[in-house]
Amino acid sequence: MERMLKGKSIVLGVSGGIAAFKAASVASALTKKGAQVHVIMTESAQKFITPLTFQSLTKHPVVTDIFIEPDPSELAHIALADQADLIVVAPTTANVIGKVAHGISDDMLTTTIMASKAPVLFALAMNVNMFENPIVQENVEYLQSKGYLFAEPQEGLLACGWTGKGRLMEPEDLVAYIEGFFAQGSVESGKKDLLGLRLLITAGTNVEALDPVRLVTNRATGRMGYAVAEAAVARGAEVTLVTGPTQLDLPTGLAAVERINTGLEMYEAVMKHFSESDVYIGAAAVSDYRPKETHKQKLKKSDGPLLVEFVRNPDIIATCGEKRAPHQVLIGFAAETENVLENARGKLIRKKCDLFVANDVTQQGAGFGVDTNIVTFVSHEGDESLPMLPKSEVANRILDKMLQLREGRFVK
Repeated sequence: MERMLKGKSIVLGVSGGIAAFKAASVASALTKKGAQVHVIMTESAQKFITPLTFQSLTKHPVVTDIFIEPDPSELAHIALADQADLIVVAPTTANVIGKVAHGISDDMLTTTIMASKAPVLFALAMNVNMFENPIVQENVEYLQSKGYLFAEPQEGLLACGWTGKGRLMEPEDLVAYIEGFFAQGSVESGKKDLLGLRLLITAGTNVEALDPVRLVTNRATGRMGYAVAEAAVARGAEVTLVTGPTQLDLPTGLAAVERINTGLEMYEAVMKHFSESDVYIGAAAVSDYRPKETHKQKLKKSDGPLLVEFVRNPDIIATCGEKRAPHQVLIGFAAETENVLENARGKLIRKKCDLFVANDVTQQGAGFGVDTNIVTFVSHEGDESLPMLPKSEVANRILDKMLQLREGRFVK
C-alpha cells in the first residue's frame, strides 16, 4: 500500500481541537510512506500544538495565516489548492464543518478547501453532544451529499470527561483510510479486469411485516453491498443488484435491479438470477426469521406480553451452495458480535462457499451505517485480516480476492 502514497500531495488541515496532537502522527506516517504533506493550521490549532512540530515532521513550511505569503510569486491558498491530490482535515471540529457547509472561507484552511477541486476528507473529532447536535448532523449530511468524505469519530472517553462518540480516528487507522482512498482511485483509473463477468450482488436490509404498522428489521443500510456493486461496475462487470430498503442512491451502470422488502422476496429474486451469474456476493443482511402470521389489522396493546411466533426464512447462500455450478464463485458475509472467525469458518464449510467476509459489528468503524469497515477474509486457504478501510476500498479488495479464487480454481 505504501506505493499508493508515494509522490501524492496531501494537504493536512489541523483545526482547533484537543486531538490536534494526533495530527502530528498522521503527518509523520504519511511522510514516511512517501507523500508530500503540506500542513495548514488554524489559529485555534496553534493553541494545542506548534507549527514547528509539523515543519520538522514534513520538511515543508506550515501555513498559518491567510495574509502571510511565504512565496510572493504565488498565492499560498491557491497553490496548495491546485497541487493537492487530497485534502485531509484532522481533527475536524464542528466549527470547520459549519463554515464549509455554509460557504464561509475566513481563514487559510477554509479558503483552501473552497478553492480546491481535490477530494476533501473530514476526520471528525468533538464532544459527543456537539457531534449529535442536529445542526452538526445536518451540516455533515449536506456536505456528504456534495461529495465530501468523512472519517467517523470513534467512541470512548473524551478529553472533556464525557464518554461517547467523538474521538478522532486513531492515526494508523486514518492513514489506512487515506491509503484505501488512493488504492480505490488506482483501480478506477486502471483496466477493466471484470469485463465479461456477470455478478449477482445482494445489499441492504429486509423488513418483515408484523401488522400494517409494525415491522421487524435490522440495522443494515446497504452501504457495503452498494460499494461492491459500484466497484464491480467500474471494473467492467455486468452487475445485477438485489436490494432491500435503503436510503442510498443506486449505483449507475447496473445491468439489472430487483427491489425487494422481505427475506422471501430476496430469496426468490436471487434464485431467479443465480443460474445466469458467474459470481454471487451476498452482502445483504437477510432476515433469518419472519413472523409466522402478518396481522391484517394493527395489534392493540394489552396488559399482558405480546407473543409473536417466528418461522425460518430460506438460507439464500446455503441454497446457492447446493445449486452452484463448477464455474460459479460464492462469497458470503458474516456480521458477528462474538467468535467472529470461528462462526465465519463454520459458515464457509456448511454453506459450501469460496469466501466469507467476516466482521465484528460491535467494533467502532466496522458496524452498520458507517463508511468504513474492518474485515477478515475467511477462505479455504486461510484467513486474511484487513485494517480499517473505506467500504469502497474493502469492496475492491473483495473483488481482487474473487479474481484470485477464480484463477486458482479454473485457470490452473
